[in-house]
Amino acid sequence: MSADAFEKTSWVWQSSQFQQQVGEWFEYQLSRFDWALPKFSPQWSISPWMLKLLNFIFWLLLGLFVVWVGWRLWRELRPYFNSWLAGHNWTNSQAKTAESELSVDQLLTRSQEFSRQGNYRQACRYLYFAMLQHLHGQGILPHKSSRTDGEYLQLLRMFAISIQPYETLMTTHEQLCFGNAEISADNYQHCQQAYREISNT
Repeated sequence: MSADAFEKTSWVWQSSQFQQQVGEWFEYQLSRFDWALPKFSPQWSISPWMLKLLNFIFWLLLGLFVVWVGWRLWRELRPYFNSWLAGHNWTNSQAKTAESELSVDQLLTRSQEFSRQGNYRQACRYLYFAMLQHLHGQGILPHKSSRTDGEYLQLLRMFAISIQPYETLMTTHEQLCFGNAEISADNYQHCQQAYREISNT
């Protein structure tokens, strides 16, 4: 085999040479400052209780730092976390906003159209939107797209009104949005009755 057939250099070799040079440079830099460090006698040592104290302080500071970072993250992510916990998603929020622009009569008409077609899911959904529009129109609870069904119920309890019909519509709405339950004609009748009770108050 001729001398020209051998590899003259390789990336692996160059990489190891570079690492060695960097290590030697650091070693040289540290040796220059060696004179600035105090010279301790060989008998000098830190007592065990001092080591334990320093160890405790280190872990305490590290723990406080982690808690602080966690707290900052919680403050930033809390709105998203709360909306996820409440089962509120952006599509539901957008639907509420779009439907809030229709009048109660338009929403009830759509609900009846869907019930005639046998689409009780959409029929109940429009009864729910009619209820929200009724609350808005009466000045009881103005529209707020970020408000969840649970928040609506909490606020309605403060008005000392019969909460049962509202719970019927909101429970059905939650089943529509977050469950796979079938909505039957009976469910629609219950929701319709609940809306009648609401509109008569």
